[in-house]
Amino acid sequence: MLYNLFKWLHILAAIVALGANVTYGFWLSRAARSPESLVFALNTVKALDRSVANPAYGVSLVTGLILIYLGHWPLGSSWIDIGLGLYVLVFLLGLFVYAPAFRRQIQLAETAGAGSPEYAAAARRGSILGVAVTLVVVSIVFVMVTKPQLW
Repeated sequence: MLYNLFKWLHILAAIVALGANVTYGFWLSRAARSPESLVFALNTVKALDRSVANPAYGVSLVTGLILIYLGHWPLGSSWIDIGLGLYVLVFLLGLFVYAPAFRRQIQLAETAGAGSPEYAAAARRGSILGVAVTLVVVSIVFVMVTKPQLW
């Protein structure tokens, strides 16, 4: 029973985190067509990330580690190692690459404006990074669901 409770929390947290991330593209594409709402949309994405997605990723990590313990899964299992490795990759990309780029994008939206070439370059960079991070997270979900035994 306890295992199933943590499994439910783990899956729910993953759904919330990835679901929030997926909405960012919609927020930003709509804001691109409405420059007067761009700064609001960017700040909303930042708030969603800070108060919904990132805490849900944290809950997903903690509940995942609890599931490893409760389920007596060996840490050397390929699917666990791959999932944790990808999680660390996403964390580092988010912290050291995506977050600074997104802060820069907000700064340029507030100063140079949506029509500036600097903002356009930052928005392109942010889109590419956002897609890359999302693909890594989707890969984590795939590995956690399929549990490939590679070694």
